[in-house]
Amino acid sequence: MDLKGIISISGKSGLFKVISQGRNGLIVETLQDGKRFAVSGSERVSSLEDISIFTSEEDILLSAVFDKINTSSKGKKVLSHKSPPNELKDFLSGVLPNYDDERVYTSDIKKLVQWFNLLIEKGLIKFKEEKKPTSEKKPSNAKPSAKKSSNQATKKSPKKK
Repeated sequence: MDLKGIISISGKSGLFKVISQGRNGLIVETLQDGKRFAVSGSERVSSLEDISIFTSEEDILLSAVFDKINTSSKGKKVLSHKSPPNELKDFLSGVLPNYDDERVYTSDIKKLVQWFNLLIEKGLIKFKEEKKPTSEKKPSNAKPSAKKSSNQATKKSPKKK
């Protein structure tokens, strides 16, 4: 899953797509309504490809968590980010059983769910069905082609100087 160019801006709701980089900051477009605006260099911006979730072993990138959610939801939206905290925690523990519940707050899970639903809605996350093996190739009874005889060999023309 490619989250390159998708960012979150501190203090603003939703996700944004980076359109270009200006002299003093970024030009972004909201994923919700497509409005474009400039973001100054002093605002705190986080790229989704750099965000990770704390687990008991090692941190897992957000894209890997989105892949797991996408597989479990079969490409559909999941519960609302306005669900009760215990439902949100149960949801994340079902998808990522080893997440660190002391360092991953309910507000983080709300953002995760809200972002996932927005990306699904905008078609930026696609469900990948497991590829079923097509009919296996049966060995053919055809005889292998014979090597070219010396008479049939192609002649190379001399190089021009």
